Amino acid sequence: MARYHYPYQKIVDLKKSEKTQAEWMLSTALGKLQSEEQKLDQLLLDRAAWQEKLHNASMQIVTLSELTLLQSYLDHIDECIAKKYNDVHTAKSEVELEQSRLSVKMKDEKVWLKAKEQAFHRFSHTMQLKEQNELDEMATARYMIPAQ
Repeated sequence: MARYHYPYQKIVDLKKSEKTQAEWMLSTALGKLQSEEQKLDQLLLDRAAWQEKLHNASMQIVTLSELTLLQSYLDHIDECIAKKYNDVHTAKSEVELEQSRLSVKMKDEKVWLKAKEQAFHRFSHTMQLKEQNELDEMATARYMIPAQ
């Protein structure tokens, strides 16, 4: 039986490569999202700790400048938290975008793999028909030889 060679194999390989690259991009986006969420969690913990310090300081005798300094730092942390929420939102959008890109690449690869599979089935069927015809010819030739 002849060996099968798919004429569009390079395209199939390219589609597989594109899908792999899309998987890497999604993985990177997920890593960035996780990192941003961890930083946000840390900021929230820092804020809670500084809020506790401010509360404890207000219960004790401290100067007004110290209280103002603590409150200023809390305001700064609040600004950082607001920025980090935006960063997390941006990272989530990036993850969604990469998921949709991966989905498209997976569908594209699947289409080409299906086309390759169908072409192989056509090739196999053609080869089986040729083989059957050859066997029929051999059987006919053997049948005709003793008749002479």
